[in-house]
Amino acid sequence: MTQRASELSGEQRAGAPGRGLTAAEVAERISRGEVNDVPVRSSRSLTEIVRANVFTRFNLIIGVLWVIMLAVAPIQDSLFGFVIIANTGIGIVQEWRAKKTLDSLAVVGESKPVARRDGKAAAIHTSEIVLGDLIELGPGDKVVVDGTVAEADGLEVDESLLTGEADPVLKKTGDTVMSGSFVVAGGGAFTATKVGREAYAAQLAEEASRFTLVRSELRSGISTILKYITWMMVPTATALVISQLVVKEHNFKDSIARTVGGIVPMIPEGLVLLTSVAFAIGVVRLGRKQCLVQELPAIEGLARVDVVCLDKTGTLTEGGMDVTELRPLGDAEEPYLRRVLAAFGASEPRPNASLQAIIDAYPAPEDGAWTTTGTLPFSSARKYSGAAFTEDGGASSAWLLGAPDVLLSEDDPALAEIGQLNEQGLRVLLLARARGELDAPDAAQGADPAALVVLEQRLRPDAGQTLAYFGEQRVATKVISGDNAVSVGAVAAKLGMEGAEHPLDARRMPEDTDEMASAMEQNAVFGRVTPQQKREMVAALQSRGHTVAMTGDGVNDVLALKDADIGVSMGSGSEATRAVAQIVLLNNSFATLPSVVAEGRRVIGNITRVATLFLTKTVYSVLLAVLVVCFQVEYPFLPRHLTLLSTLTIGVPAFFLALAPNKERAHPHFVRRVMRYAIPSGVICAAATFVMYLIARHHYSGTGALDAETSAATLTLFLVSMWVLAIIARPYTWWRICLVAAMGLAFLVVLAVPWLQDFFALKLVGTQMPWTAVGIAVVASVALEYAWRLVGRRFGG
Repeated sequence: MTQRASELSGEQRAGAPGRGLTAAEVAERISRGEVNDVPVRSSRSLTEIVRANVFTRFNLIIGVLWVIMLAVAPIQDSLFGFVIIANTGIGIVQEWRAKKTLDSLAVVGESKPVARRDGKAAAIHTSEIVLGDLIELGPGDKVVVDGTVAEADGLEVDESLLTGEADPVLKKTGDTVMSGSFVVAGGGAFTATKVGREAYAAQLAEEASRFTLVRSELRSGISTILKYITWMMVPTATALVISQLVVKEHNFKDSIARTVGGIVPMIPEGLVLLTSVAFAIGVVRLGRKQCLVQELPAIEGLARVDVVCLDKTGTLTEGGMDVTELRPLGDAEEPYLRRVLAAFGASEPRPNASLQAIIDAYPAPEDGAWTTTGTLPFSSARKYSGAAFTEDGGASSAWLLGAPDVLLSEDDPALAEIGQLNEQGLRVLLLARARGELDAPDAAQGADPAALVVLEQRLRPDAGQTLAYFGEQRVATKVISGDNAVSVGAVAAKLGMEGAEHPLDARRMPEDTDEMASAMEQNAVFGRVTPQQKREMVAALQSRGHTVAMTGDGVNDVLALKDADIGVSMGSGSEATRAVAQIVLLNNSFATLPSVVAEGRRVIGNITRVATLFLTKTVYSVLLAVLVVCFQVEYPFLPRHLTLLSTLTIGVPAFFLALAPNKERAHPHFVRRVMRYAIPSGVICAAATFVMYLIARHHYSGTGALDAETSAATLTLFLVSMWVLAIIARPYTWWRICLVAAMGLAFLVVLAVPWLQDFFALKLVGTQMPWTAVGIAVVASVALEYAWRLVGRRFGG
């Protein structure tokens, strides 16, 4: 809101519109329920979390099988059901922790609209707005409820998030404003006409900004895998049931137990759980660093990013600036220019960083002799602002303050002097006297240059290290700024950014998307970029297959943030940028981004590891069932055997591996990468186990032969599965070695302790078959090593 709007509100103090509601009117509306009570949640409710973790397709299948096992077999054959309960509980607890972290951070980062009540403006929570409240607006403010404009002074509103139209709309008194839009220039106030659930646009905005488990390559890949597993499982399980119940004509209960023992391990039940847990723990870890992740897969997305587009102001530089010099041009006198700048600063109650530096350097005198008669708010598209005054002698003047290369003609000799200043990384504004009306489309034409205002930007102390990190990680960084290209390049050069010595003026950028993409790939620093160009630049990079992250804090960044694969906003940025960004850095530190990238890489790399473990089990379980059906033999395992093997070779180690540090760069094609290793591993495990089982069948006979055969086959499968775990646990660290060794030791304890032998029905008979099992496992392990290396060489890891 400008001074003109302030004067307007002063004139209206006797009437309700300018003063807003009274305390009594607010209380009356609250009692009638006319409050903006739409719950703005940053995460799923506890009920939704429980429902999502409990009511899954595989939990249903396992639940039915568990009930059957409880009816026909000893409790030790039903252990898999208790494991599922424990896993589901862990998933609920972890996601609940993530929810609490997100909710607390959302409160910290919440913007508070300014409401005018009893003639006084005060920030209130969005949920405290009542019908009829007078809400003040300024650049960057988001319209939080529907309303009608009561005051307007150059008020320009961007409704692109609602209508898709990028051009801002000039609003006048009486016009409608919709929630979800935001102010790009000017100021004013509006009266709330629809609050709570009556405001349809507010509901859309809430849904759009809610914390959701949106699609990601990791989640969609796992869903694809589970879909194919379901298709394979149904015919295989049916054939196994027929084989065990009809063909072999065994004891009914024993046949049921062995049938269930064949079906249960086909289900990678812990894979979805561990993915959710890994994401949830990532949210908690980042929350401790004051990083609000508004969508879980944003962690994954930033890890896949190969281009980061940075806005200079607020990202590489701190918000504040300092005036270092005032250079008069022509015959203008410096004391008079200082007075103009002081009046200019006083005319804008919501100054940007540049104008705030001028206000700090040239405070307005208390005599108030100069009167503001008109203002032109700053616009990113125009690159300048304006103000008109009646001076103390009664003379009138109008002034423009903005980008010199926009306000001056291309052949103006002052541009050479400005270029030298820009090369030093200094920011330069031009103060010029306007000849026409401020709001004329050609207001800058023919303006008389009066002075150069030289500003020095404060570099973020951690920006250089962050840029170096992205360089080491082979992530291209592009600085996209509305400032002068040479000045932006100088700032980037001070931070050691590669390619900063060749900045490109965006006004000379090609309009063709393909040519723009080439320019984007070849250059690193871009200046004089308009908000629409930022959006086009992001689209151009995406057209070349790049995954693009965009950081920003100003209104001019909103469209680009919205279109980028990952939008990152500073906590101190405008409310509009925070609304569309997937990640908000509440501590305003660009240096937090490497932590987010590292967290995403940890999640993706580790889930890829553990997914290979889970799917290896699925592959060998399906193949064993097929082999049993084809050879018309008893299924070798009871559920208790595979519960033990799954716990020691998959469940426990996968939990630790999923949460371990991992700096490996994220790779695309998750499903293909996992299946390349899981299929050969599963085939080798199944072949070795079934060969050992057939050998044992020919060796053992008489009472207890099946138990002895099962024990030998179990030993083989455990040893080969342990080797798969040993491969996946690489590269070894002390704790990884201890983890693998502990799992092996736990199995030895089961074999050595009599009551555990009885509990798990595992007892090795004789020495010939156990040693044969070890020999087959050794051969299978060599085959595993060869298969993994072959896949690694052929497909690049």
